[in-house]
Amino acid sequence: MWKQAMTDVAEKTLTNIKRFNGRFPHVSEDGEHYELNNNNEWTNGFWSGILWLCYEYTNDPAFRQAAASTVRSFQQRMEQNLELDHHDIGFLYSLSSKAQWIIERDERAKQLTIEAADVLMKRWREKIELFQAWGPEGDLSNGGRIIVDCLMNLPLLFWASEVTGNPDYREAAIIHADKTRRFIVRGDDSTYHTFYFNQETGEALRGGTHQGYEDGSTWSRGQAWAIYGFAIAYRYTGNERYLETAKRTAKYFIENLPADYVAYWDFNAPITPDTKRDSSASAIASCGILELLSHLQETDPYKAFFQQSVQKQMTSLVENYASEKDAQGLIKRGSYSVRIGHAPDDYVIWGDYFYTEALMRLEKLRNGYWYEGK
Repeated sequence: MWKQAMTDVAEKTLTNIKRFNGRFPHVSEDGEHYELNNNNEWTNGFWSGILWLCYEYTNDPAFRQAAASTVRSFQQRMEQNLELDHHDIGFLYSLSSKAQWIIERDERAKQLTIEAADVLMKRWREKIELFQAWGPEGDLSNGGRIIVDCLMNLPLLFWASEVTGNPDYREAAIIHADKTRRFIVRGDDSTYHTFYFNQETGEALRGGTHQGYEDGSTWSRGQAWAIYGFAIAYRYTGNERYLETAKRTAKYFIENLPADYVAYWDFNAPITPDTKRDSSASAIASCGILELLSHLQETDPYKAFFQQSVQKQMTSLVENYASEKDAQGLIKRGSYSVRIGHAPDDYVIWGDYFYTEALMRLEKLRNGYWYEGK
């Protein structure tokens, strides 16, 4: 099943290279056609990552050529400092230039990725010890705000510390991960989407949401980011608390899935026939659980539970959510922001990326580009 699904991904992606013609897919608003941009969105690394994964799967030089072209675009984006004043630098450069470094040992790609880590460090607020997600420093609304998504940007810093020998990247990443664990992960193992701190004193203020159902609800994609982010933080640090937190958040995610094992957009949203799904949340969670499984002992009491959950989630995505033959997107029923009605039931490029990565993991070919090694 996984091999056929991955072959389908590669065929659609090859067609999309021609369709997109050097531009970057973001989300669809009509359930059919991707909105395209010239590399100015936080999501553009996911297209690059899909291209690199397809290249590794097929060895077709068409994928390599397209992927390398995206890295050149990211070099230009860096030179122009275009839309880089946010925390999603890891999403942009881990899956583009770092992927090229991992695959080809291209020194220019390595240096670009280190430069990207330096850009992300500009979001570090030394006084209150956190990475500010959005907005300029001192912003009244966002100056002391962290979001759970940032856990997946931290691998860029862990990697940069390893390749440069500079401990500053790693130390900041650990402090931020610890703060996320303490304040965003709740006592029942669910997560806030965001958390606010006093930007003068660092005092913890409150949890909140930006894309979830309400401040105290559990946005399913945020829960998936937590699973994967803490699992990778464990890989880089060996800190058992991160592994334990990845297990707890994974267990919560799985136990709150509906009958077909693909998540609704928020675990606390009222369930009606019209409630939106978020297939991307299940794709991300599947990658995170597969990463988690790679660190568990055979005697772990939850190992079989996690293994079965991945099989069920990915089987459902392949059988019930994979798109039709000529579609632009890879999996249907992703949601960007149901809360504000932005692509609430559409293709989303990060969903396509993590679906592809999960298939590559299941085929034991590549574990993504968050760290070196297959």
